[in-house]
Amino acid sequence: MKLLALDTATEACSVALWLDGEVVVEAVELAHEHAQRILPMIDALLAAHALRLADLDAIAVGRGPGGFTGLRLAISVAQGLALGAGLPAVGVSDLAAVAQAVFDRDPAVTDVLVCNDARMKEVYAAHYRRDDDGLAVLDGEEHVLRPEAVPAPAGARRLVGAGRGFAAYPALAARLGPALAAVDDRLLPEAGAIAKLAAAALARGEGVAPEALQPVYLRDDVATPKSSA
Repeated sequence: MKLLALDTATEACSVALWLDGEVVVEAVELAHEHAQRILPMIDALLAAHALRLADLDAIAVGRGPGGFTGLRLAISVAQGLALGAGLPAVGVSDLAAVAQAVFDRDPAVTDVLVCNDARMKEVYAAHYRRDDDGLAVLDGEEHVLRPEAVPAPAGARRLVGAGRGFAAYPALAARLGPALAAVDDRLLPEAGAIAKLAAAALARGEGVAPEALQPVYLRDDVATPKSSA
């Protein structure tokens, strides 16, 4: 299986190739200019491996939650590439991508509480468990809420906190500290983890028509935060 993954939902602008189990990633952290960088990065990565879009089995994309502009960019690029090449598409949670990065790095971790910075004094939060194949599986739902409302997951064994939400709101780690074995507040979603999760989804038959890709914002109103209830 060969697929291309891309993500522009956060400060990270990244692309990756999944080549029959091998992952090759190119990533850069940017304040802006994702739109100017993403297509040249894709072209360069494909050229470096002598691949064309037609050689791939699917296009994968980080479908959010994340910034409105970044998500619209990622979805539109993925749809355009997949439609042009006649390929299926796979949307992958950006929160799951953070959890997957933790699981890949430390096999002893069984649970990850992801808190990505949602701005507006909120975080995107979700709890993921490691399945038997080492993949991140959502336990419950993804939420956008105030840091003080993020609950400690019940029944977690070795729980790690991950994501820039912990850096943006230090009180979050302080409050949840007793439940956390460790915290990595540097992690952002990356296309390499998206590629791995997408390959598994595609193997399960979960690819969709490009026009069916939908961004997940969680927040309906960019001007007014939701309550923490």
